[in-house]
Amino acid sequence: MCTGAFALAEAGLLDGRRATAHWMHTAQLAERYPKVRVDDSVLYVDDGDVLTSAGLTAGLDLCLHLVRRDLGAHVANQLARRMVVPAHRPGGQAQFIDLSVPATDERSLAPVLDWAREHLDRPLTVDDLARRAAMSPRTLHRRLQAATGTTPLRWLLNQRLARAQNLLESTDLPVEKVAELSGLGTANNLRHHFLKQIGVPPGHYRRAFPRTTPEPSRPPGNRP
Repeated sequence: MCTGAFALAEAGLLDGRRATAHWMHTAQLAERYPKVRVDDSVLYVDDGDVLTSAGLTAGLDLCLHLVRRDLGAHVANQLARRMVVPAHRPGGQAQFIDLSVPATDERSLAPVLDWAREHLDRPLTVDDLARRAAMSPRTLHRRLQAATGTTPLRWLLNQRLARAQNLLESTDLPVEKVAELSGLGTANNLRHHFLKQIGVPPGHYRRAFPRTTPEPSRPPGNRP
């Protein structure tokens, strides 16, 4: 995490690998260890058996990414709620986020983003989100980019993929239904984006995770 990348680089574990650190230290990392492919624009890098992250909050993102990778989205989301942090920020999200955008006042985008998450099965567009937020599409794009480091369309796609992951882990619904409920439309569209972003087809992803949601408890009188 953060400047811990220097220890890995000194040990030669990052030679030929892509890695990151806090943007204030990436130039020094690249200069001192030229064999490392330093990327100063991302929150974290998952290179299989070696993972690196930017600063403090990005370190939490990386930890949640590991929990999600090993135990699934349901467990990672439960842990994030307990820690009161966002459930998932993709590693490729930019480190440079404009914190001048207020996070909790009346102008916050949180209500419209929460509304979008509750209606991902709808064919939402940037215009839909802008109308809901009572602002122009251009203003929405600018403010969401400043607040999250990503565009409205990319944010929507990330949310849809997260919903698909959760459904694949916690239900036996067919891929066609998962695509419909996550707003990705068709099974082919789900497979395309899933393979591109997650790295494996939906079916392989489902087989990699056990069911993470407990079965409903039975009333005492109905126990076998």
